[in-house]
Amino acid sequence: MASLRAVRPRPELVLAPLDAPPRLAPYTWAFSVEAVTEDGDASEPDTSGRLILLHDPAGQDAWEGTFRLVCFVQARLEPEQLGDEMLPVVGWSWLTEALELAGAEHVALGGTVTQTSSVRFGDIAGPRRDDDVELRASWTPVGSDLSRHADAFCALVASAAGLPPVGVLPLGTRRA
Repeated sequence: MASLRAVRPRPELVLAPLDAPPRLAPYTWAFSVEAVTEDGDASEPDTSGRLILLHDPAGQDAWEGTFRLVCFVQARLEPEQLGDEMLPVVGWSWLTEALELAGAEHVALGGTVTQTSSVRFGDIAGPRRDDDVELRASWTPVGSDLSRHADAFCALVASAAGLPPVGVLPLGTRRA
């Protein structure tokens, strides 16, 4: 847990402790990450995620180990992106590339990428339609230092939020 707590994400990402689901394993721990909007508002983020650490000292065959990391990331889409046949492939690559670039060794990686569209009606009617992409995945880390996995998770959330790589400014942006 200490290696997960030590993560220092880029400034556009806000971390917060989170209650982990207690029934998934004998020991659990979790945190959430939200991408701050351009105006600095994280009250209703367009992109958010959570990373859950599971530990079962007896191990589980499907995990291929005693630890398991489970993640969920949700990002708002522009309406024209919904239905893009390549979006699930791109979404999955955000995770696999983040793990690879962080050097986060793992086994037993699996998950799903889902596109959703929601329109509110009746008493919960809202002013807009929500189109989202959701990535759910889990993997077993190799080794006990999980800092690279936490870094990879933060990179995944940044990619889903459409943030440029660290140190890269969008065209037309001036350095202060």
